[in-house]
Amino acid sequence: MPSTPVSDPIAAILAARPLMILDGALATELERRGANLNDPLWSAKVLVEQPELIRQVHYDYFAAGADVATTASYQATFEAFARRGIGADEAADLMRASVQLACQARDAFWADQTNRAGRPRPLVAASVGPYGAMLADGSEYKGRYGLSVEQLMDFHRPRLHVLANAGADLLACETIPCLAEALALARLLAELPGVSAWISFSCRDGAHNSEGEPLADCVAQLDGYAQVAALGVNCSAPEHMSALIGQMRARTSKPLLVYPNSGEQYDGADKQWHGCAHSQPFAEQARDWHRQGARLIGGCCRTNPDDIRALAGWAGAAA
Repeated sequence: MPSTPVSDPIAAILAARPLMILDGALATELERRGANLNDPLWSAKVLVEQPELIRQVHYDYFAAGADVATTASYQATFEAFARRGIGADEAADLMRASVQLACQARDAFWADQTNRAGRPRPLVAASVGPYGAMLADGSEYKGRYGLSVEQLMDFHRPRLHVLANAGADLLACETIPCLAEALALARLLAELPGVSAWISFSCRDGAHNSEGEPLADCVAQLDGYAQVAALGVNCSAPEHMSALIGQMRARTSKPLLVYPNSGEQYDGADKQWHGCAHSQPFAEQARDWHRQGARLIGGCCRTNPDDIRALAGWAGAAA
């Protein structure tokens, strides 16, 4: 555990408000606006080709009511960039650029005094995607990497150090399919004194992460890490959120976050979304999740600024 005080911007917002509103999807929103993400780099490809589009999406989420922007670094790894012929120095610059774009959008939004009424200054969370995202084969929804905690620490360490020093307010370790990877990230935080992060799992049903481990046991093992500021679930089916919140609430004292996908299913083999979005409006579902104990709520793949606007509208009316 770190010996220096941990910066916890999540706690600062939750001390004043009952709900922290996360943003929605970045990658699929970029796609919806015309970006071609049919690439192993996924949204990180847009860092190279259309950075101004990323900045605009971040700004639009702030305008919709989001209290945090999650950066376009989910799939930005040294290994993935190397496969595209991008060297380590340039890769690190692109990772830092992902944070700078979100900070620029936040600062531009906050510079307009009319945007400040009744709101905290928004945060920037540097996205740390799982090892499976680097593989670009859907492994973040399966786990079973065959790697030890130490090997996963070795994979994550270089990128984590870059992102932690790029100017973000915190780290967003997201779509984590297994406990081993979550523990690797939690332990690495000790190398970054003062830095806090949320850790969010991908889940297969209402009780288990993507690898099949009980989610309740996972959050219990992470509860003692002081630099883990919140625990939760993302990019999983919205119909499982209520059950998963119940599983987590009983085993951790940390704030709970949920940001599910739209309800459609992703096929990692053909890289396509199938099925239909959940029939219940997003904001109505979010109201139930908040009632059940979630303190940070947003959306993941296939959600958009309209969903966050509806959520912020409900949250504002309830405040």
